[in-house]
Amino acid sequence: MKKIAYIEIDTHAEIAQSFMEIMNGADSFSVDYYFSERIKDQIADNGESIFISDSSMISDQLKSKNYDLIIIGTVHRYFNTFCAIAEKYNTAVIVHNKNFVNIPLLRLFKSIFKADLIYRLKLWWKEGLFYSSKAYQKAKNLLVLDDELISERFKFLPLFYTKYTEKPDNNVLTIVIPGGVSQQRRDYKKVFSVIKSLENSYNTDIQKKLIEFVFLGKAKDHELKELVYLKRSSKYVNIMYFSERVSQADFEKWMRKADVLWCPIQQETAFFSQKEIYGKTKMTGNLGDAIKFGKPAIFPENYHSHLDFIVAEQSDVIKQFEELKSFNFDFQKDYNKKTVQQKLQKVLGDLISI
Repeated sequence: MKKIAYIEIDTHAEIAQSFMEIMNGADSFSVDYYFSERIKDQIADNGESIFISDSSMISDQLKSKNYDLIIIGTVHRYFNTFCAIAEKYNTAVIVHNKNFVNIPLLRLFKSIFKADLIYRLKLWWKEGLFYSSKAYQKAKNLLVLDDELISERFKFLPLFYTKYTEKPDNNVLTIVIPGGVSQQRRDYKKVFSVIKSLENSYNTDIQKKLIEFVFLGKAKDHELKELVYLKRSSKYVNIMYFSERVSQADFEKWMRKADVLWCPIQQETAFFSQKEIYGKTKMTGNLGDAIKFGKPAIFPENYHSHLDFIVAEQSDVIKQFEELKSFNFDFQKDYNKKTVQQKLQKVLGDLISI
């Protein structure tokens, strides 16, 4: 049996959770998980071998274990620590921003002064920011979670399987918009405009709500104020939103209840002041959401995908919602747990034998 260490001491708890779930029951590998306290608090523990760690502990924790493969879930901090690990062990890094991997040193230095100055200076002074590219270069393999992003350098790591297959039985058409409610990564201005137009188009003799929009992520600032106004002023459209971080239980409840997912992601975003493009250099977590919960999802027309359950948004998006309520796609054919687990084990075996 091959031994793997999975490290997540930074950001992506949801990816670590997906890895744990798909590896549960895999009989060819033994996995130890090294999580920070913050990550551990977000993980549903099903009896896996979990160790509390941080950047000051992880190197010593790995010394005596003789792992065949070390997977680092996020390299957005602690670059000096991860560079040392990648130099010493057979290491694979999950990449969330492909352009950041190749950012030139001069541009990286200039980016310190563009935003989050204190935080970025801390990364430079204490966490080896200028080792960022080296940490990726020293890793034997770079992994991506969306097969649209693969290339000679970036290998696909299949993690997402369809966990829930039941069809909801809703009294009203339920549209769920998963993700933090911020204009930075999703076009909520357009969403609000569609809802206002829809509300105004309904006949005044309608006595009940006909459609529900669930904003499944923490809302704040301007977007929160807009949602408060929409909820108060809407007679025919129901609005559900959250002003605090959405619990995992609430997230799963509403995702399972959704008839359709609406994912109005911005085409471009930035990481460390470096431009990233969804579907080309960066994956959106909404893709994994659609697979996990077996839901059709409407994405912007400019988002490229070969997947049949990812649908390009049309001008009459409300009509699309209604049509997609009866959408049928056999998620279990390609995304059942056994099939995805076998593919993942094949990839892990290849990473170990390289």
